[in-house]
Amino acid sequence: MNNKMQSKITFCICVVLLMLVMPFLPVRGEGEIYDNTLRLHVLANSDSEEDQNLKLLVRDAIVEKTAFLANECRDIESAKKIYSDNLSTLKMTAEKVIEEQGYNYPVNVTLGEEYYPERQYESVRLPSGRYTSLKVNIGESEGQNWWCVLFPPLCVEASEAEEEFVQTGFTPNQIKVLTDSETPKYVIRFRILEWAESIFEKFR
Repeated sequence: MNNKMQSKITFCICVVLLMLVMPFLPVRGEGEIYDNTLRLHVLANSDSEEDQNLKLLVRDAIVEKTAFLANECRDIESAKKIYSDNLSTLKMTAEKVIEEQGYNYPVNVTLGEEYYPERQYESVRLPSGRYTSLKVNIGESEGQNWWCVLFPPLCVEASEAEEEFVQTGFTPNQIKVLTDSETPKYVIRFRILEWAESIFEKFR
């Protein structure tokens, strides 16, 4: 059996399994968590202590600037437009920090889609999957990553997560999925979200 045929069989099995669990799939819009969340991804030049410290300084500057730019945003589309229109400003923000610290690393700032692993932010757990992502590459970008959530703005005040979710249009059920994820019911829902997403990611 060649690899192409094996892949088709695997895909068909996954589709059948997905149909079997369909009655248990998230309802009331939990799947929209992916569409309504914008992540920040900063990659350091290397894993050296100096480069990691620089990454955190760049992170702080980017978070501060994005918070200022998107202060009035109350939906994901307006946040994406603001960041997209200000990529050069964000790039200059990062470059200024790097130069002030005595480095000459190039910086690249992009807005696109990325696959993220499951992450815990204090009381909030986001499932793995593809999210809109503001990505900041510093130098060779071979160091450890740093992630947070730009929209809703949880990078600075994750303790106020529920209030931010409410203000930016998340439904009560979506908020429960995100903030009560230690409850078995919602852990199962996370696993289904992640499993379904991983299938489509594999055959994308």
